[in-house]
Amino acid sequence: MDTMQGQRLGVAVVGLGGAVSTTAIAGLELIKSGVNRLDGLPLADIAVPGLTDYRDIVFGGWDVHGDDLGAAAETHGVLSRDLLGDGAAALRTMRPWKAVASDRFCKNVDGAHKVLAKGHRDAVDRIADDLRRFKSESGVDRVVVLNLASTERWPDLSNETFTTIDGFERGLDRDDEAIGPAMLYAYAAVANGYAYGNFTPSVAADIPALTALAESRNVPVAGKDGKTGQTMMKTVIAPALRSRALHVDGWFSTNILGNRDGLALDDPNSLQSKLNTKGSVLDQILGYKVEDHIVDIKYYRPRGDDKEAWDNIDVSGFLGQRMQIKINFLCKDSILAAPLAIEIARVLGLADKRGDGGVQEQLSLFFKAPMTRAGRDPVHAFHQQEDMLLDWLGART
Repeated sequence: MDTMQGQRLGVAVVGLGGAVSTTAIAGLELIKSGVNRLDGLPLADIAVPGLTDYRDIVFGGWDVHGDDLGAAAETHGVLSRDLLGDGAAALRTMRPWKAVASDRFCKNVDGAHKVLAKGHRDAVDRIADDLRRFKSESGVDRVVVLNLASTERWPDLSNETFTTIDGFERGLDRDDEAIGPAMLYAYAAVANGYAYGNFTPSVAADIPALTALAESRNVPVAGKDGKTGQTMMKTVIAPALRSRALHVDGWFSTNILGNRDGLALDDPNSLQSKLNTKGSVLDQILGYKVEDHIVDIKYYRPRGDDKEAWDNIDVSGFLGQRMQIKINFLCKDSILAAPLAIEIARVLGLADKRGDGGVQEQLSLFFKAPMTRAGRDPVHAFHQQEDMLLDWLGART
């Protein structure tokens, strides 16, 4: 294994002007300027040969809004103007590339800064051209693609276009309407040898066709749906309840948030994609189906990026006695998500450097619906996922 340090990593982001992306970039710019510490970055204290230093990460990417990233960050309201005017002032000089997008797949979040592609093949070629130009102009050693865009609607996964590489290729050729932008970005990345991570609930590299393509091309892929707040807490608490033989009779979860992600989820079709990635976590950890597991997500504009996640857990213990657990997590959505996006990119870059292609199960720690190899059931318990990542990194003490 090559252990040379100091290689620069390019991160091409789908949704570059979004709250998570601009927060991540601002944080790294502050680190580069010496203003910020490494707070909140899960792998900051782990020394692994070949893992890119935070100061050696370069960002580029696409967005349906063409505003400079400083203006975009001000709109999202996650970061103060003082921060944006200090070490993160470089955001004012950064603008996204025109995006491949479709309001058929993401109804509530759209913009005019889009590629007018002639069809799927043309869209893929334009994405690939952007990636080649980014790598050349930035001078980075390797590039990974990270999807931080708004959630797309859930497709019909029984469609034969999604089942095989040849079927997907034919779908591209005939501009199959079942193929959404997230899949086009994933295909363009994998087909051209760029590692790909999906932080969104949108269906992309996890369809059998693209997973097989990643395996055949030995390209690292990971996803999906970043595990930041409420689901992270579930994967910590549920294993403890199982260990103490406390039976979960019901688990009611609700979220309110008012950022662009919340606006996207205000569309029922996009919301279903989110719910589909959150539902199976408890059953896998506990070993039985929780009949009354309810998840409710509401867009509430005044809350902005300050999401509130509230859980009521009904449990039964010794002699069948019933008890309740209540959790109220007042989160800053992008502050939780941005560090995870950064770490996913770093680990994907290291996997690419090691020549470890295909599905990267060791990244399960960061996802609600982790991709797995050969159709295995995912591991959801937080402590087991952490062990998987540390073992892969070779970071055991």
